[in-house]
Amino acid sequence: MWLQLRCGLEPRTLAALAVVLVAAGVFAAMHFWSTRPHSVRAPDPVNEAAHARTSTPTPPPDGAEAPEPSPGLPPATGPGGHIVVDVSGKVRRPGIRQLPSGARVADALRAAGGVREGADLTGLNRARVLMDGEQIVVGAPPGPSAIGGAGALAPGGGEGGSPAGPVSLNTATVEQLETLPGVGPVLAQHIVDYRAQHGGFRSIDELREVNGIGDRRFADLQPLVGP
Repeated sequence: MWLQLRCGLEPRTLAALAVVLVAAGVFAAMHFWSTRPHSVRAPDPVNEAAHARTSTPTPPPDGAEAPEPSPGLPPATGPGGHIVVDVSGKVRRPGIRQLPSGARVADALRAAGGVREGADLTGLNRARVLMDGEQIVVGAPPGPSAIGGAGALAPGGGEGGSPAGPVSLNTATVEQLETLPGVGPVLAQHIVDYRAQHGGFRSIDELREVNGIGDRRFADLQPLVGP
């Protein structure tokens, strides 16, 4: 009433002014409420033990060792983890012998009853790991052997009465093939594997199909080998 009498305001104008003042007060209160400081919760501390478990590789089970790089291809084995080899020449019990995988030439000689007295073991690597289907000839002279196999034993057990000749691709052992020029253990094994897969060599020309033998090497080996 004082404001109305003082300023000469009408009741309608006075009501509008009151609404404006109330709205301004509400806006000011809302602005003050929204700008007040808020409390922020600190993040939980990281569990160092859990972090170490997730960042550290899982150790192998108890009693197990960490895997090591493979030393290479394992030796060829036959069914059941065994190998079958043919031991012939100057041994007490020549014939087919079944040995465990990883056996060596010395193991095959023991399985054949041992070497006969006076047998020449020159060129026979007794520490070599055997392959399935391999032939071991004891008493073969070093160098190119006679056709029909190494050793060329004469009747009565004496060493070869046959003259030396080309190395037979169908009967020569890995050791005998290694005596050829340019033929190492790997290439000699390729020749033996080809012979086993194809049922033998029907001609010397088939030697070209062996992995690792090119035209130049074939030309060097042609006069030194036979089927």
